Amino acid sequence: MLLTLAWGSLFFLGLFALSTWGLRRARPEWPVYDCLMISTRLVSSAQAVLATASGIVIIFYCRDVVTDRGLGETEGTSLLAASTQQN
Repeated sequence: MLLTLAWGSLFFLGLFALSTWGLRRARPEWPVYDCLMISTRLVSSAQAVLATASGIVIIFYCRDVVTDRGLGETEGTSLLAASTQQN
């Protein structure tokens, strides 16, 4: 789980840095604020697309989304998720 978090952090940070760098080179007349804002929105859009895609995959592969478990989910992780939602 931590490895996935680390790779995701590196991916989105790299996407932000690359898009900021590319915009600064492509549009040198734009202020830094505009380049940062567009890069932030690009990363946010990428996160939204990936979250939507993962939700669609979950919906298609579970017969009953409320009670089914995913491939790597066990009873312990279900109880852990349920207890964190109550707090």
